[in-house]
Amino acid sequence: REVHRDTLGFSEALRSALREDPDIILVGEMRDLETIRLALTAAETGHLVFATLHTSSSAKTIDRIIDVFPAGEKSMVRSMLSESLRAVISQTLLKKNGGGRTAAWEIMIGTPAIRNLVREDKVAQMYSAIQTGQAQGMQTLDQHLQELVRRGLVSRLDARTRAANKDLFR
Repeated sequence: REVHRDTLGFSEALRSALREDPDIILVGEMRDLETIRLALTAAETGHLVFATLHTSSSAKTIDRIIDVFPAGEKSMVRSMLSESLRAVISQTLLKKNGGGRTAAWEIMIGTPAIRNLVREDKVAQMYSAIQTGQAQGMQTLDQHLQELVRRGLVSRLDARTRAANKDLFR
């Protein structure tokens, strides 16, 4: 379903899509409580859900999803999210040396450790878990920025503007 062509809004489109028993659902952007709630329900019932949010890190994405819910529901939402989370990819565009742009990204995989941090509301510890989770395919944005600088694709100064730890790019 396409919003404004087939339906009036994200939540209505998601509700209609669920009736058609899809394997994969793409939510263009999770903007409101109802859309986020429906996306979580879809994921919890076995659908693979891809969605976008405007955040600057994986941890902030988790916070944004949980924070939209009323206080009395946050614990349940953390539990739902911890059970259904597969991965979060956070990306940003930087000026590329020589012209153009290149993407830098953070990858957080829904490992048992990450799921536990979500469930126990220990989002502040996610950066460390991502940093040490390279064997599972994870990387922080700073790690990828360092790689882009090392390869000469972006300047140290541009990388520093997007880095969580600015000292890495002095």
